[in-house]
Amino acid sequence: MTESRDASKPPGPDLSQGVAEDRLRDGEPLLGHVGGDTVVLVRSGPDVFAVGANCTHYGGPLAEGLVVGDTIRCPWHHARFSLRSGAAEGAPALSPVGCWDVERQAGKVRVAGKCESTVPSAPRQRPASVVIVGAGAAGAACADMLRAKAYAGSITLVGDEEPGPVDRPNLSKDYLAGNAPDDWIPLRTREYYASIRVELLVSDPAASIETASRKVTLRSGRTLDYGALLLATGAEARTLPIEGAGLPHVFRLRTLADSRAIIARAAAAKRAVVIGSSFIGLEAAASLRHRNIDVTVVGAEKIPLERVLGPEIGGFIRRLHESQGVRFRLEASPQAIRPGGVTLASGETLPADLVVLGVGVTPRTALAEKAGLKVENGIVVDERLRASAPDVYAAGDVARFPERVSGEPARIEHWALAERQGQAVARSMLGVGGPFRDVPFFWSQHYDVQISYVGHAAGWDALEIKGDLERRAAVAIYRRRRKVLAVATIGRDRVSLEVEAAMERGDDAAVESALSAG
Repeated sequence: MTESRDASKPPGPDLSQGVAEDRLRDGEPLLGHVGGDTVVLVRSGPDVFAVGANCTHYGGPLAEGLVVGDTIRCPWHHARFSLRSGAAEGAPALSPVGCWDVERQAGKVRVAGKCESTVPSAPRQRPASVVIVGAGAAGAACADMLRAKAYAGSITLVGDEEPGPVDRPNLSKDYLAGNAPDDWIPLRTREYYASIRVELLVSDPAASIETASRKVTLRSGRTLDYGALLLATGAEARTLPIEGAGLPHVFRLRTLADSRAIIARAAAAKRAVVIGSSFIGLEAAASLRHRNIDVTVVGAEKIPLERVLGPEIGGFIRRLHESQGVRFRLEASPQAIRPGGVTLASGETLPADLVVLGVGVTPRTALAEKAGLKVENGIVVDERLRASAPDVYAAGDVARFPERVSGEPARIEHWALAERQGQAVARSMLGVGGPFRDVPFFWSQHYDVQISYVGHAAGWDALEIKGDLERRAAVAIYRRRRKVLAVATIGRDRVSLEVEAAMERGDDAAVESALSAG
C-alpha cells in the first residue's frame, strides 16, 4: 500500500505540462496528473503510453504495478490493462481505465487529451447467437468480452439467483463484515446489460441442453437456440450429513442470499461456530469477529489450510485469527447441531446461536451429464476450453482444463481464474483467441493481511519460506522435482506479479530470478 498523502494535492507532476523524456525508465510507471485525473506515464520499449492510475476492480495503484509488454498489471489482484487503449484485458477488472494521447517533442513527453474510443473491428468468426448458462464470474466476463470484441449477435445470460452476477469474493469478506454497501456487490446491473444488449434471465434457469439441435430449454419451457454455448454453472456449497444441519440458524456461504441471511442472523447473535477451516470458513470467521461476535472454528486439519499452503503459513494464519479472539477446535469433527450449540465427536458442546458451514463445494455438472458431455470431476475441456460437443465451452469452477504450470488436468475454484476463462471463451468463440495460458491466481483476506497465490500446487515435495511471516513480509515457494509450481506471498506484491508473468511465458529461469530478487 502507498503512504497517505494530502488528498487536496494531485499526485506527481502535471503531465499536461510535460516531463523530460529521460525521466522515464523502461517499464517503470511515473505517477502524475492531468487536470483532475491521476495518470501513469509508462515507457515500454520505444513507446510511451498514458493511462488511468487506478485499477477499476478495487482501485489498486497501477503505479506500483508491473509492465509486461504493452500491458500494465495491478499489484493488488493482478488485473491487466492495455497500455494502448486502457481496455481491461485480464480479470478481475472488467471495465477499462482511461487512456490519453501522448506527444513527444524536443526531449519532452506531454500528455494531451483523452483518447477517443475506438470501435474494434468485427470478429472474423460470428456465431449466430451465444447462450451463457451461469451468471457468475465466468459468465459475466464472457458476455462483457464478447461485446468488447465487437460481437453484435444475440447474447443471453441465464442464471438461477437474483440479482445476477455479483462480486462473490466480497460475500465472505468486506460485505459480510459490514464494510461494503449493497451497491458494491453487483458485478453488473440489469441496466448495464440492457445497454450492451445482453438479455439477463435470473428467474428461469436452464433445465436441459440438446447439443444435436443446439438448444437450451429453460425451466419455464422456453427454448434458446445457440450458435455457441458456454456452461459456467459453477459450484454449490456442501452441507453436512449430520443431525441439525438444516436448522434455521445454520447457513452455507455461497450466494448473496446466503451472505444476507448470515448478516441478518448476526444482528442478534453473540456466539458463532464456523465448521470448516477453509478459506471461506476463515474469512467468515474474520468478518464475524469484526461484528464483535465470539467465534470458534472447527476443523478436521491439524493446522488450518495446511493442505493448500503448508504448515508455516497455516500456523501463521491461525495465530493471526487467535490474536483477534478466534478460538479453534482442530482435528475435530461435528457430530450434531442443536438450537443452542454444536456437539463434537469428542462430546464437547460449543455454544452457538449462529453456525456457518465452510466445508467446500461441489461442481454443478448435472446439466452437462444429462447432455452427454464428458464429465470427470468437472466438465472436461481442451486447451481452448472446448467441451466434448461442437461449439460448447465450459469455464470457471465447473471446468476441468489442462493447467499449464503443473502440466496436469485440474479443476480450480478461483474467482479471477473463472473470469479469465470466461474472457478466453469469448475470444475462442470469435476466433481471436488461442490456447488458455493464464496462470491461476487467487487472494485471501484475513483482517489486514492479504495472501496472494499464483500457480497451482495440488501437492509438493519441497516448501521454502523466505522472509518473515510475523513481520508480514514473506514468500512461500512450492516445488515438485525442483520445479516451482506455485508461490504464495504476504506483503510482496511485486514478486507475485513477476512470478505470474514468468509462469505465463513458461520461463522457469525468470521465475527463479524473481524469487531470488524478492
